[in-house]
Amino acid sequence: MKKHIAIYPGSFDPITNGHMDIVRRGLEIFDQVVIAVAQNSEKNSLFSVAERVKLIGELCADNRRLEVDTFGGLLVDYVVSRQARVILRGLRAVSDFEFEFQLAQMNHSISHQIETLFMMTSPQYGYLSSSIVKEVASLGGDIDNFVPPLVAARLRKKFA
Repeated sequence: MKKHIAIYPGSFDPITNGHMDIVRRGLEIFDQVVIAVAQNSEKNSLFSVAERVKLIGELCADNRRLEVDTFGGLLVDYVVSRQARVILRGLRAVSDFEFEFQLAQMNHSISHQIETLFMMTSPQYGYLSSSIVKEVASLGGDIDNFVPPLVAARLRKKFA
């Protein structure tokens, strides 16, 4: 039996409840979801790649169908190297669609066997982004409804 794997790429700085919602729903469709943390030296990240991988790994430790990994370079090369065919992406609003659509088209033109599956974010997470969470956390606001408890604790520690 062929195993259906989806690659869910992103910076996840930090991972939010919206991201986790996409992961949970992705597992309803795919046999395995790989949360692939992008290495992007041009982004000014709060958490290092190693910290993000460790944090997400702790969140997903109880689920054998989830894997956390990191990648650099072209996403399509990583997807092929993992013997996957699907890139899983969450969309919050129409404003996300245009950029994501361009990326999906580019990825497909580079590697025709790669498809992108867009999953609409659940309504309660439509406004949520890692940037907003970091902003609220940096100002001492309550972030408990936005991120898993472990992430909230690590954010408070970063901004203490």
